[in-house]
Amino acid sequence: MTALRYSTISFLSDYGRQDEFVGVVHSVLRSMVPDVGVIDITHDVPRHDVRAGGLALARSAQYLCPGVVLAVVDPGVGTARRGLAIEVGDGESVLVGPDNGVLAPAVAMVGGATRAVTLTNTDYHLPAPGPTFDGRDVFAPVAAALCQGIDLAELGEPIDANSLTPGLLPVAREENGELLGEVMWVDAFGNAQLNLDPDDIDGWGDVIRVRIGDEARPATRVHTFADIGDGQVGLIVDSYGLLAIALDRRSAASELGARGGVEIGLSPIDGADGQASGGVDVAVSLSEPRRSTPGTDA
Repeated sequence: MTALRYSTISFLSDYGRQDEFVGVVHSVLRSMVPDVGVIDITHDVPRHDVRAGGLALARSAQYLCPGVVLAVVDPGVGTARRGLAIEVGDGESVLVGPDNGVLAPAVAMVGGATRAVTLTNTDYHLPAPGPTFDGRDVFAPVAAALCQGIDLAELGEPIDANSLTPGLLPVAREENGELLGEVMWVDAFGNAQLNLDPDDIDGWGDVIRVRIGDEARPATRVHTFADIGDGQVGLIVDSYGLLAIALDRRSAASELGARGGVEIGLSPIDGADGQASGGVDVAVSLSEPRRSTPGTDA
């Protein structure tokens, strides 16, 4: 038996679990590469939310096993949008999915692409009864072929990695005495991650004014969720090193309205000057991974 080039596929989608889609993709992979482990990153990305899928993949990227990453959040399935395979880390991993921005943040997170192709060689696709399930008919068989050692160049036409559709992230800005950010992600506990770094509020003290919509309240900087007192709003550094709004054992998203995409205004209560970077939505440009070996699966 031929040795596997990759032994892990990490799989992310917005398919959910109500329908058979995730199971069918798993079965296609199992039939083609039975010895490859498939890790489900998540299948609960909000339907059609490419940005949320890209953020989830970027958050996961540096912790994933080297291998193939299969990412399918694809509201443009069946259209002229490209299917891609993107090599990172000189072949350490390959990301597979649609060219709609869902892959770009993770590619940036691990240091950029070394090669990329469009998936135009139908020899590595399944026969498709219709054009609406590329996760099954295109991306899964391509992921399996990569695990079997098929070279990226066999899968389609090479493209300039700089031509990838970028992911867009909001950038904080200063306006009318406030540092304006945005809720990028709400986890299953209702904690609201902001597009703000702890350094952005350095020197502001332990209690900061937080405005969500038209309502402002004090938030206490805390180290753990348990440090948030009854009736307090906490401002915590989350597991990805960004600021998050949290309540202790309650949902900040539900109780405070801190939902994805909502603008958040922060200002120092004591009058200290805060630093904010100017800007609007820009093409994502993330730092190098914390480890030297990129570990993303697409």
